[in-house]
Amino acid sequence: MSAYNFREVEQKWQSFWESSQQFQASIDPSKPKFYSLDMFPYPSGAGLHVGHPLGYIASDIVTRYKRLKGFNVLHPMGYDSFGLPAEQYAIQTGQHPAITTEENIKRYTEQLKRIGFAFDWSKEVRTSNPEYYRWTQWIFMQLFDSYYDSDEDKAKSIQSLVEKFEKSGNAEVNAVCDEETLAFSASEWKAFSEKSQQEILLKYRLTFLAETTVNWCSALGTVLSNDEVKDGYSERGGHPVERKKMKQWSMRITAYAERLLNDLEKVYWPEPVKEMQRNWIGRSLGAEMVFKVKGHDLQIKVFTTRIDTIYGVTYLALAPEHEWVDQLITPDQREIVSEYVSTAKNRSERDRMSDVKTISGAFTGSYAINPFNGEKIQIWVADYVLAGYGTGAVMAVPGHDERDYNFAKHFGLEIRQVIEGDLENGSFPGKGGTIMNSAMLNGLEMQDAMNRAITFLEENNIGRGKIQYRMRDAIFTRQRYWGEPLPVYFKDELPYLMDEKDLPLVLPEVDKFLPTEDGDPPLGRAQDWTYKAVDGEFPIEKSTMPGWAGSSWYFFRYMDPTNESQFVGEEAEKYWGAVDLYIGGAEHATGHLLYSRFWTKFLYDRGFVSIEEPFKKMINQGMIQGRSNFVFRQKGTNTFVSAGLKDNHDTIPMHVDVNIVYNDQLNLEAFKNWRPDLADAAFILEDGKYHCGAEVEKMSKSKYNVVSPDDVIERYGADTLRLYEMFLGPLEQFKPWNTNGIDGVFKFLKKMWRLFHDAQDNFKVTDTAPSKEELKALHKAIKKVEEDIDKYSFNTSVSTFMICVNELAALKCNKRAILEPFLIILSPYAPHIAEELWAQLGHETSIIHSTYPIAEEKYLAEESHEYPVSINGKMRAKVSLSLDLSKEAIEEQALANETVQKWLEGKSPKKVIVIPGKIVNIVM
Repeated sequence: MSAYNFREVEQKWQSFWESSQQFQASIDPSKPKFYSLDMFPYPSGAGLHVGHPLGYIASDIVTRYKRLKGFNVLHPMGYDSFGLPAEQYAIQTGQHPAITTEENIKRYTEQLKRIGFAFDWSKEVRTSNPEYYRWTQWIFMQLFDSYYDSDEDKAKSIQSLVEKFEKSGNAEVNAVCDEETLAFSASEWKAFSEKSQQEILLKYRLTFLAETTVNWCSALGTVLSNDEVKDGYSERGGHPVERKKMKQWSMRITAYAERLLNDLEKVYWPEPVKEMQRNWIGRSLGAEMVFKVKGHDLQIKVFTTRIDTIYGVTYLALAPEHEWVDQLITPDQREIVSEYVSTAKNRSERDRMSDVKTISGAFTGSYAINPFNGEKIQIWVADYVLAGYGTGAVMAVPGHDERDYNFAKHFGLEIRQVIEGDLENGSFPGKGGTIMNSAMLNGLEMQDAMNRAITFLEENNIGRGKIQYRMRDAIFTRQRYWGEPLPVYFKDELPYLMDEKDLPLVLPEVDKFLPTEDGDPPLGRAQDWTYKAVDGEFPIEKSTMPGWAGSSWYFFRYMDPTNESQFVGEEAEKYWGAVDLYIGGAEHATGHLLYSRFWTKFLYDRGFVSIEEPFKKMINQGMIQGRSNFVFRQKGTNTFVSAGLKDNHDTIPMHVDVNIVYNDQLNLEAFKNWRPDLADAAFILEDGKYHCGAEVEKMSKSKYNVVSPDDVIERYGADTLRLYEMFLGPLEQFKPWNTNGIDGVFKFLKKMWRLFHDAQDNFKVTDTAPSKEELKALHKAIKKVEEDIDKYSFNTSVSTFMICVNELAALKCNKRAILEPFLIILSPYAPHIAEELWAQLGHETSIIHSTYPIAEEKYLAEESHEYPVSINGKMRAKVSLSLDLSKEAIEEQALANETVQKWLEGKSPKKVIVIPGKIVNIVM
């Protein structure tokens, strides 16, 4: 092969890896396992840009390193291939989303293979493949057939709950269920109709149907999550979104709230991600109590963590969606409140939670009674109160809560401080003549006050102590086509599961991917969308699963992707276990990561898997930002002024495609060909060149700063891309993509290639014994790179490689004993060139089957030290001396140095201070 030809080298070894299945993993109990995983991508039509492979390169380095260290490695890749973008494209073009998804996956796979990842492609999964989603449907069925036993703190079979009902009713059942679930005896249970029994079981099932307030986008024909809504409009397409109640499937993730919270201590995750989950779960210890409504047979339930401030309550605030708002509006307030509610309830919860500046609300005209002192207080509607959190109502204490304060101040409501002796003693008789009043509360520490107040509530049957979570049950359906069908049919308007033998329930063909004219989801367009059960033919659920369904368990399927009888075989699951390293974006902290933990704990409870936490170690890679380039158009002309001269002209900056800019210099011909309106462009140059301006921005098409890895690989090769992405900075940090430095990495690889070849590119490696200097350079690199990978500090490894090659080049090293181990430590980072040179060294097997070299301390020990010699506190010379010398010998040789003698000017020093291995200090 001629001088380093990266195209030939990389194509050769990528073909070899694929044809020989070098990275295929299988169970091998004789080796320790290492399961490395990247958050699998959604295959969009745009393909990968250079920011996407960052985490993949890091995990690939670790997995290749682990193989060299003797681990049996599972490193798979697949695609999260259901999703709204493909469906929207299908709606616009009429093309089936399966077709566009397949095309996008093909493009992604080609790009990933060109980068040289050591993925086990034989284990690829796609969430939209029926053979995959049959098991997503199966897990849904297990959730439907389970309830959460609070006594045993785990999920159990719904059949075991039925047995309890048959034996003793539900009086002694301690389980997570709907709050309005009524008590019944065993005889009453047996007397219930099948429909009534199924309705009761729905109140316990871990996945259930219920009326839920959702973000409904009629233009998209689907329910959107809070993250998909901004200021009342969908983020995708900018369509109006309204809040409305719909019957939706949900999952009782709240049953697992305490375990999800506590078990964060068991995983090695970034602390910010853990904190996001803690805040999302939002555990609060407080009290739930009721306020009677004056003139109504209604009681408003509130939850508070500060019942000790009960005497500071000056109004109640309800969410716009609260079920009793309409009943509470008095005739004189109806027009004002109704208009306010119709506007406020259509703002997403995310917007309402984050908006601290906009204050809006309306007085219903009704009053509530404070149960502690009988005080009459106004009932308002306020959009800072959320229907889905707590009870959808708050007791407002403006003197002790910032949002209540701002609201009260805006509307001129009373703001009252709860201070001992500042209030008249309100009274409410408790058991045994006890009087609960403000003085009793205010004189206590907060926790004591809480405990006294909770006791008072419970004794008087107006409330109870309660642990509340901010997290809500997870809505599990979308009114769209491109998702997993739910294996559910309806009999007497109640849901029943299909038989497992009928899985997968495959997506039907439809004429359009839009809701029906009657407002049904797209599956309502399917012909004969019914299920033939043993007792008749019934309609199938028309909604599909949300995007997070297939991604909540995919890490199990990778272990055993072709198993037709189980979602994962017992042997495979127990061997591979939890993911040892998981790399992906922090934006999934409260979505995918939380749902994956929930499903894993559920599967563990039911005995389907052996682990409770799916991901042991997690790293959030930072974003690679775009580096935009600008040209400067002279106003009113088609003349462009070079950046250094723009201040001398009246110019307007304009983004330019970064792919026609090299080292901030514009390719003039490429620029003219870029757009038709630029064909006659003229230029005012600096020294015959056009210099562009530059700025770091988010990588996006509109800024023309998207860099495709294909373009980089075509110009520099995949090994250069891999090394350069790591060299940009620490993995977790955000950093700009700047092609100005990529030439240096490319030159490093060419310089390394030349260690193995002479000027005519003949292979010149010898078996000559290495020198001490060569061994020292190598073993420094071995030690540093190993430490760096163990710390996931990849950028410093690249620097180490460069230093080592420079040292070896200066020593004119071409020794096998040095270059062979150097290739091994380089191979995780630059696998193609390492494989090629490894083969040229005469090896017949891949370098991945070699062993990571050991850094030997005997080669790292320093034999000499360069002593800085100071005279009267100023460093005047450096003297290299053996570390074996005595203090006296060090002093003698330092004083004999020619430079030191010059500064001494023939005088004898008063004192010489010698610190062996550090300094020599001469005092005159």
